[in-house]
Amino acid sequence: MGRVTGLVKMYTAKVIARYGRKASLLALGLFFLVSVGVAGTTSASPETERLNDLLTRTANQTAVFLDQFSDVKCTEQVRQEKLGKDNKVELKEDSTYDYLVILTNAGGELNLSESRIPLREAKRDRKNTSMLLSNGFATLFLVFHPYYAESFRFSLAGEEVVGGRTLEKVSFVHVPGMKSPAALALRGREYPLELTGTAWIDPQTGSIAKIEAGIADTLKDVGLNALNSEIDFAPLPFSGSKDVYWFPTVARVEVETPRQHWRNLHQFTAYKKFTVSTEEQVTKK
Repeated sequence: MGRVTGLVKMYTAKVIARYGRKASLLALGLFFLVSVGVAGTTSASPETERLNDLLTRTANQTAVFLDQFSDVKCTEQVRQEKLGKDNKVELKEDSTYDYLVILTNAGGELNLSESRIPLREAKRDRKNTSMLLSNGFATLFLVFHPYYAESFRFSLAGEEVVGGRTLEKVSFVHVPGMKSPAALALRGREYPLELTGTAWIDPQTGSIAKIEAGIADTLKDVGLNALNSEIDFAPLPFSGSKDVYWFPTVARVEVETPRQHWRNLHQFTAYKKFTVSTEEQVTKK
């Protein structure tokens, strides 16, 4: 099996759907650049100051985590489902991959790409049935990267206890006309996505525990009725390291067009820290 990276400059995530008899191509991508610094705002409001402090910690943590994420590999299990009437599953396929994120620095510009080595690929029972291929949603945390500090409006949305931890909920709304980390690529054109959603963040460290994101009905005219995604993260300590980072564990993606409805589930397990010649298994809890 060959290595599949899908490496395209500033292109980190892709959703591809073939639908209709002519098998039109629908692709969704997360675009990103890596830069330094955090754009700050000033306000006398205590809530605004608390929000800015949290966003600063989250931006710093995201920048550091990006390096850590590129130093590990894991096993990715993907379930693809095609839904019919009443959201009943008409067809499902399961695949398993050896997954890693590759971070490179060429000419002072950092690029991120995904590598998937198939371990077990799904067997197609019905070759003419369209399925959704979704990649890259594990990197949705880049919404909080410093490069996009001015592209979203953030607001505090209360606290919630998740897994015994009190997390701060932060809502985000894309600012129209500003750069977006996601775009729909369709028939040779790119349509920036107006992402909206909520992130659950550890207020002490700035680590992201969960993200939910989607779009409104802004792209119905090009055939995308709905896009919803949900990504869960969990703290994964490595033996011999005092630092603990929250890595993606589950990504759920659901896409609807006028005639099709898909739902994919990505599960990331067996994280290992690696170097050129050694690997280190994540400490079991």
